[in-house]
Amino acid sequence: MRERLNRLRAALQENELDAILVSTPENRRYVSGFTGSAGYLLVSEGDAVLATDFRYVEQAGQQSPGFRVHEVRASLGWLPQLASEMGAKRVGFESTEMTYATNAAFLKAIEDAEGVNKPELVPVSGVVEKLRAIKDADELALLTRAIHIGDEAFAQVAPTIEPGITEKEIAWELEKVMRERGTEKLGYDIIVAAGPNGALPHHRADDTVVRDGDAIVIDMGCVYEGYTSDMTRTVLVGEADETFRRVYDTVLRAQLEAEDLVRSGMTGKELDTIARDIIAEAGYGEAFGHSLGHGIGLEVHEEPRVSAMSDQVLEDGMVFTIEPGIYLSGWGGVRIEDNVVLENGRARIITTTHKRERAV
Repeated sequence: MRERLNRLRAALQENELDAILVSTPENRRYVSGFTGSAGYLLVSEGDAVLATDFRYVEQAGQQSPGFRVHEVRASLGWLPQLASEMGAKRVGFESTEMTYATNAAFLKAIEDAEGVNKPELVPVSGVVEKLRAIKDADELALLTRAIHIGDEAFAQVAPTIEPGITEKEIAWELEKVMRERGTEKLGYDIIVAAGPNGALPHHRADDTVVRDGDAIVIDMGCVYEGYTSDMTRTVLVGEADETFRRVYDTVLRAQLEAEDLVRSGMTGKELDTIARDIIAEAGYGEAFGHSLGHGIGLEVHEEPRVSAMSDQVLEDGMVFTIEPGIYLSGWGGVRIEDNVVLENGRARIITTTHKRERAV
């Protein structure tokens, strides 16, 4: 955690801040190691405080040895007090996470504070998130285990998919296997979309019965020690029709090409374009309506962004998804998604699940 704290302190200088108030749970965990559900970090060049309530004081001391634990109660007067002790005049707060009401309460606490040098709260965004985009060795190991738990679950459950089973039953079997292998929870509700439901990119598994000839989009992820995997495969039950063959081959070609050509130094937009152009040239440009990918880590969607709008530069150490898809109303859809890490300028694919189109 010391290296993460040092990187955050360097970011304070870049943002002309004397301190930063970290409130986002994932950012709080990343910087301090604290996994409790309530608390704030206040970090300056010379001090690091974890402010939390009575329930978590002992836990904070155990999980965050590099931080001074400060017990808080109902009042928010601790913020101007601690900021004054640190000599912090400009204190950044995470403006995209903190609610208007909470911000107003902090401003009132600062206004009412007596006998202290009152800090200025400065809105900032993405400060810690940018640090999180590049994974260290410990993070990569946890992500890899989460990803491989999903691989193992898919390998066990996919051969059991046959006509007559429901989407919910498939989702439940996948969840059971992932939990048996050590995941603490799902990364998100498992998507199982059979037949025409596959045209809905975020369809929730329901009582739809799988029929012979259905293509089934399965999007699944699990959390292992805080880190989240995200993998999609599309499998076929029965014989392929002409549409399935054409759509599946297009999506697979777009995905493999993006994985092969991605390079460190490329922008998210440039990578997205590689896959999008292949799908557009096949006549399905309007049927690929989401971004090509996104970072994964403590959240299932985080930096970097791999989309047609992203000028973010991809760097070694970033872990992200590559997941083109085609969705046709009334017919269904195909999406194929891997998790990759950039190493030595190129992508190493972490996901091991096969890309054969058959369920078995």
